[in-house]
Amino acid sequence: MSDQNDEIKLVLDKVERFLRQERELYGEFLYTADSVQPSQQKAVSVKPRLPQQALDELDLFGKPAAPKIPLKKSVRHVDHPYPNEAWVSATTLDDLNGQICQCLKCSLGKTRTNFVFGVGNPQADVVVIGEAPGADEDEQGEPFVGRAGQLLNKILEAIRFKREEVYICNILKCRPPNNRDPLPEEIELCEPYLWKQMEIIKPKMILCLGRIAGQALLKTNDSLSALRGKFFDYRGIKLMVTYHPAALLRNPNWKKPAWEDVQLFRKTYDEMKSTGEPAGNP
Repeated sequence: MSDQNDEIKLVLDKVERFLRQERELYGEFLYTADSVQPSQQKAVSVKPRLPQQALDELDLFGKPAAPKIPLKKSVRHVDHPYPNEAWVSATTLDDLNGQICQCLKCSLGKTRTNFVFGVGNPQADVVVIGEAPGADEDEQGEPFVGRAGQLLNKILEAIRFKREEVYICNILKCRPPNNRDPLPEEIELCEPYLWKQMEIIKPKMILCLGRIAGQALLKTNDSLSALRGKFFDYRGIKLMVTYHPAALLRNPNWKKPAWEDVQLFRKTYDEMKSTGEPAGNP
C-alpha cells in the first residue's frame, strides 16, 4: 500500500512541476498542445455588445422574445378622464349630488349610512378636503362634524374664515369600515366626483387635511413633512397640505406647525385676492 502511495505522490509532484513551469511561461492560464500560445496569438475583432434595449428584446437563447404585457399602472400615476356618465353634465352642486348620491361603484356604497357629498359655499374661494367621512359624518351626512370638525371650525376662525364661507368635503363620499385608510381603487372611482365639484365651485385654493389625502390628490408617496409648508398644483388650483385635525387631537405637539401652515395659507390667499391672481397659477 505504501508503494502505491509513493507512486501517486511521484505523479503529483510531476504535475505540480509541470503546472509551475506553465505558469512561469504563460501566466495563470493553461494551454493544451492544440492551443495557441500567447506570443503567437493575433488580435481579433470583438462583436460590440448590444444595447440594453436590444438585449431586452431577446430571450435566453438569443432569439426574439415574446412581447411583454405592460403592467397596470398604480392609481397614483394615472390621471383618469371623466367617465361617460350622465352626472358629468351637472352644472350645480345640488344637481351633481342628486345624480351620484346613490353611487354603488365600490363596496362602500353597501355599508354607508349616508352619502357625504360636501357642505358650504358653492362659490367658495377656499375648499377644505379630507380623506373620507368618519362615524359622525356617516351618521349625519355632513363632513367634519365630530371632534375633528369642531377643531377645524376653530382653525378656520383663527385665520378669519367662517365654516359657511368655505366649502368642505372629502375625497371619498362614503365611510370606510372602521375608519380604515381609503383603498386605491376606491380613490380611483370616487375622485372624479371631486374633480367635478372643483369644476363647479372653481375655488382659488385648496387646504388638504392629512397625509393620506395629500398623497391621494398629489399622486405621491412623500411623507407629510415633505408635503406641508408649500403649495402644489391640483388640476390648476393652488393646494396646501397640512395636518388633519384628528391628528392634532391625538398629538397636540403638531398644533404649532399646523398653525404655521394655515397662517401661510391665509397670507397667500390674501395676496392672491389683492393682486387678482387667477386660480390656475400655483
